Amino acid sequence: MSQMLDVKGLNCPLPVLRAKKAMKTVAKGDVLTVEATDPNTMRDMAALCEASGFTLLSSEEQNGVFVFRIQQAA
Repeated sequence: MSQMLDVKGLNCPLPVLRAKKAMKTVAKGDVLTVEATDPNTMRDMAALCEASGFTLLSSEEQNGVFVFRIQQAA
C-alpha cells in the first residue's frame, strides 16, 4: 500500500518534519510518496531516511517538483 504526502510550497524544515510524522502512519514495508518544491529536501529527505532507518527508494525532480518514495522499515 502506498500513501501520498503533498508538501509543495513549504520550506525547510516543514517538509521533512511532515514526512517524519506521516511515516508513523505507514505500515511496515509500505511506501510514502512525498512531493515537495523546496530544493533542500533532496539533501534533507536522504538524511531523514538515514537517521530513521527508512529506505529512500527514489528521489527525482519533475518540473520543479521533487518526488521521493520512502519505504517504512520492515
